[in-house]
Amino acid sequence: MDSSDLLTPELKKELVEFTQSLVRIKSLSGQEGEIIKFIEKKMISLGYDEVTIDSMGNLLGRIGNGEKSLMFDSHVDTVEVKDEAEWNIPPFSGDIADGRLHGRGSVDMKSSVAASIYAGAIAKRSGFTSGKTIYVSCTVFEEDCDGENLKHLFKELNFKPNYVVICEPSNNKITLGHKGKAQISIKTHGVSAHGSAPEKGINAIYEMAEIIRRVEQVNLELMKKDGARGTLVMSRISSVSASLNAVPSECEVYLDRRMVPGETEDAIKQEMGQLIKGRNATWEVGTLHRKSWTGMEIKYEPFHLAWKIDLNHELSKACIAAYAESFGNEPTEYDFWDFSTNAVTPVSMGIPTIGFGPGEYKLAHMRNENCKVDQILDACVFYTNVIHKI
Repeated sequence: MDSSDLLTPELKKELVEFTQSLVRIKSLSGQEGEIIKFIEKKMISLGYDEVTIDSMGNLLGRIGNGEKSLMFDSHVDTVEVKDEAEWNIPPFSGDIADGRLHGRGSVDMKSSVAASIYAGAIAKRSGFTSGKTIYVSCTVFEEDCDGENLKHLFKELNFKPNYVVICEPSNNKITLGHKGKAQISIKTHGVSAHGSAPEKGINAIYEMAEIIRRVEQVNLELMKKDGARGTLVMSRISSVSASLNAVPSECEVYLDRRMVPGETEDAIKQEMGQLIKGRNATWEVGTLHRKSWTGMEIKYEPFHLAWKIDLNHELSKACIAAYAESFGNEPTEYDFWDFSTNAVTPVSMGIPTIGFGPGEYKLAHMRNENCKVDQILDACVFYTNVIHKI
């Protein structure tokens, strides 16, 4: 079926205007209530068979009730804008200039939200959903707690799709996986004493000094490796002392460890053990605690291994066929994200997962974030064809 048959001029206009509306709604992590309710109304008007909001505030639209199930996932939360006056085009205007939609979330990832929602509706009208169940999820608090949203959604609504497409920005390239992530807290322990008698205490900051040097060295060694390589970054340091006139009794650093396929949980644990070896220190996964827009408490354990789907997998083959149908040729290259996404949950559950989304991900979180309008339309066609080919 020709792409123009899927997206008529009227549908293109509707889809673009819907995407603009999404960008105009501020939806910081933990403040997504307005946009979730707005999307709920849109899904209902587009003819989704069922639209549900779970207790965390994630939204799930369903079309069909067939044996084979496919889910498209996009998150609706965005990072803050702290430099609004510096933007060339206001970040919540949703304006289009030079063929690009401008604004916070245009790349990460409201364009994908809109494209996937319309794809479900178009697939239904085109007869592509026979014998299938199509889910489109719009998830919350991904920026801080990737994967916790889907973990909760699957459990509360008691379902497990056969396949998942993560719609994070990929410049409309099929993306086969992404790096793993471990966020680690290391604490050194000292003995408090007055600043006038430091010899009576043990300075926890000094105890941390050697660990800081080791962290830098580990990252330098990782960077020397050929091919895909992990990274280790110390992103925060703090200390605890009775006052500014006291020897600190505790020092804490926060590490961001990115992993590549082949690196195991045991290997990372050994690496952390070596970092604190011989020091009065302990390490643990840097658990985060957040509260969703519905008031639900979220506990997030950021330790996820890297993943990659095989090109010969049936989901990969369906996406390649959909790409050829949408763009007139098979892909000449594939991507691999260096950031983490909601994919960590379906992958951990053994659900075949792949990525594809409009927008250049290097523009995510950036000033003057923007996405090509044509990519939004093309992504919608691609998602529709994936439903057809799966």
